[in-house]
Amino acid sequence: MTPDATTSSAPIGSADDVVRMRSAGVRRGTAMLLAELDWAVELDERWVVLGPNGAGKTTLLRLAAAELHPSTGTVDVLGERLGRVNVFELRTRIGLCSAALAGRVPGQERVSDVVVSAGYSVLGRWRETYDGTDIARAEQMMAALGVRELADRRFGTLSEGERKRTLIARALMTDPELLLLDEAAAGLDLGGREDLVSRLSTLAADADAPTCVLVTHHVEEIPPGYTHGMLLREGKVVAQGLLSDVMTDENLSATFDLPLQVQRRRDRYTAWRR
Repeated sequence: MTPDATTSSAPIGSADDVVRMRSAGVRRGTAMLLAELDWAVELDERWVVLGPNGAGKTTLLRLAAAELHPSTGTVDVLGERLGRVNVFELRTRIGLCSAALAGRVPGQERVSDVVVSAGYSVLGRWRETYDGTDIARAEQMMAALGVRELADRRFGTLSEGERKRTLIARALMTDPELLLLDEAAAGLDLGGREDLVSRLSTLAADADAPTCVLVTHHVEEIPPGYTHGMLLREGKVVAQGLLSDVMTDENLSATFDLPLQVQRRRDRYTAWRR
């Protein structure tokens, strides 16, 4: 099947857009990692982006995180056009959790310092000082993600699930307007995955939580409460829109180039080969 097997109309976009991409493309040499992508994420929406390896999911997230500029088209994040804004200032308004970030955290760093140091956008606490408000915020985020009791542990001694939850707490530390989660459940066992999915579902239901975008390979990792979905294959959109409309047998089969059947039960998804 081809990436164009099933498509939806491009989002129109509005004044409430948190992310807006128009004909956005990313080229590396002769390869197009993303091609002619139109996407609009509005305030308070919770998006999941699915696709196979090499589909362009992480590239899409890096555009939204202002870590990457498009080769073609335009990208606006939080009302600012990439290429016309100081991205270092823009990034302070974005919470990001990714495997690349996890690899940069010093193994000897205390969990509480991993979280609170997001206030200065640094990894590895040094001589910067934090006031009581910062400490209280860090403790609140650690408690919400279930790592408060690990505050004095070294990051390098944590399990994979504990590391993921610590980094999400860090991403929320600065009260971001946009939260981006790249493969948040990757490498977790069943218990760790289910615990994380439950916490992300609780976060999604919080009216004060930031707009969220979650990238994943697996439909089982979609938290209840997520509202919209995008399916990517070979840098192109297969389908996007309301999650209930996007998550169909036809769309998933086109995305993964395999005859798949999907089922929704109690706001959780499963999929298998037909």
